[in-house]
Amino acid sequence: MQESSSLFEKPDNTPELTVSELSAQLKHTLESAYASVLVRGEISGLKLHTSGHAYFALKDENALIDGICWRGVYTKLAIQPNDGMDVICRGKVTTYAGRSKYQIIVESMELAGQGALLQILEERKRKLAAEGLFSAERKKPIPYLPRCIGVITSETGAVIRDILHRITDRFPTRVLVWPVLVQGPGAAEQVSAAIRGFNEIRDPALRPDLLIVARGGGSLEDLWAFNEEVVIRAVVASQIPLISAVGHETDTTLIDYAADKRAPTPTAAAEMAVPVRMDLMAMIEDRKARLLSTTSRYFAERQALLKSMQRGLPNLGLRLGELSQRLDEWHDRSRQTMQNYLLHRNASVQQAFSRLKHPRDILTQNRVLLESLSVRSGQAIKVNLTRFGSELKTKGLLLNSYSFHSTLERGFSMVKDKAGKAITSANQTSSEQKLELVFHDGAVSVVRI
Repeated sequence: MQESSSLFEKPDNTPELTVSELSAQLKHTLESAYASVLVRGEISGLKLHTSGHAYFALKDENALIDGICWRGVYTKLAIQPNDGMDVICRGKVTTYAGRSKYQIIVESMELAGQGALLQILEERKRKLAAEGLFSAERKKPIPYLPRCIGVITSETGAVIRDILHRITDRFPTRVLVWPVLVQGPGAAEQVSAAIRGFNEIRDPALRPDLLIVARGGGSLEDLWAFNEEVVIRAVVASQIPLISAVGHETDTTLIDYAADKRAPTPTAAAEMAVPVRMDLMAMIEDRKARLLSTTSRYFAERQALLKSMQRGLPNLGLRLGELSQRLDEWHDRSRQTMQNYLLHRNASVQQAFSRLKHPRDILTQNRVLLESLSVRSGQAIKVNLTRFGSELKTKGLLLNSYSFHSTLERGFSMVKDKAGKAITSANQTSSEQKLELVFHDGAVSVVRI
C-alpha cells in the first residue's frame, strides 16, 4: 500500500520558522523600512494610561493605524492631543507581536495647518468663557504706583530690555524677572509655574504688586503656549493683578481675555504699569499751586468777613468794665452765702453729735446680744442633730430590708449565666447551658437539662 504524501511537506529551500521568529523578522523589516515617517491623520480614541503613556489611532477616510506616545515624549509635545485633531506625527513604524498588529511610535506631533489651530482655539475660548474665566466682574484693578513689578518672560531678547528701559524712563521701581520659555514644549508649564510662584511669595518686601507676562510677536504656533488652559487657569487664580503683553497689537491669545489688563505690546505694558515721573511731578506742582491759591483766597475772604463783623460789635472797654463790676458783686454775695451755709452745717453737726451713744455702751449692748444668739443657736443645732440621726437610722433599716442579700437570706436564690449576667426569665436559657445559683452563703454551678 502506497503512503500518501503529507499536506505540510515543505519545499527543500523554505526554512521552517516559529511564530516568534516570523514576528521578529517582520518587526525588523518594518522598522528598517520605516525608521522615520511623517503621517497625517485625525486622532481617534485617545487614552492616557496611568503609566503616562498615550494610546490612540490615526485615521483618514479610508484607513487607520494605531499610535503610541511614550510618557517621556508625551509630556514634551508642543500641543495637547485631543480626539478629532488633525495632526502630523513623526515617528517609526513597528509591530506588536502579541496582537500581530503594526503601529507607529510617535516622537513628535504638530497640528496640520493653521485652520486646525484656529478651530481648537475657538472651541477652547468658548469653553473657558462659559466657565466665566473671561468675565469682567472678576478682573482686578491695576495699582497706580506699584512698589515692585514681577515680569515673566524670556531672559534673552528685546522684550525684557524694552520693559526695563521703559519702566526706568517713566518711573524707576523694583522689578523681579522670572525667566521662562515663551514657546515650544514646556513653555506653558513654566509660565503657569512662574505666576503661581510669584503669588506664593509671602514676604511683603519681596511680593510684587503687579505681574506682566510678556513675549514678542510670532506666528500662531509660536504663541500657542499662551492659549493653553494651564496658563489661563493660573492667570485667573492669581491674587496679584496681571497685565498680558503677548505678541504685537494684532496678535490675540486667550491669556489676553483672562488677564486683568491687556497691553498691545510689551512696551505698552510697561507704560500701563507705571506713570511718567515728570508728569506726576508736574501734576503735583499744579495741585500745590491751586491749593495755595485757594487757601489764600479763603483766608482773605474770612479776614474781610471778620472786619465787617467787628464794626457791629460794642465798645469792648466799656463792656469789660461792666462785667468786672458785676463780677465783684457776685464775689461778695457768694462769700456771705458760703459763711451762712457753714454756720448752719456746723450747728447741725453739733446737734447730731450730741445724740450719738458712747462706743463703750454700743460694744456692751452688742456683746450681750451675741451671747444670747450663741446660746440659742447651740440649742437649735443639738435638736437638729438628734432629729437627723433618728431619720438616718430609720432609712438605713429600710434600705437593708430592700437589699437582695436580705432576700437571699429569706430562702430565695439568684440565677446567673456564665458571664455573670442575671437571668430573670426561663426564655433567657437554653438546654445544656451552664448556670450559677447564688445563695446567701455561696454559689453553686448547675446545668440546665
